[in-house]
Amino acid sequence: MAQIINLRQARKHKARADKEARAAENRIAFGRTKEERQLTQARRDLDKKKLDAHKRDDETPT
Repeated sequence: MAQIINLRQARKHKARADKEARAAENRIAFGRTKEERQLTQARRDLDKKKLDAHKRDDETPT
């Protein structure tokens, strides 16, 4: 026989689990020091510069 569950409680448990998962993601994304954020941004900028340096100009005069 199937187990009987209270749907209201099941929704609340699911909402709490979703909220906790979102909180964990935010702790990872925003729980960094200023130095770590600056280092990450500097690395992104350097990678973007390197990538842009290798782009080709395909504009041909007509």
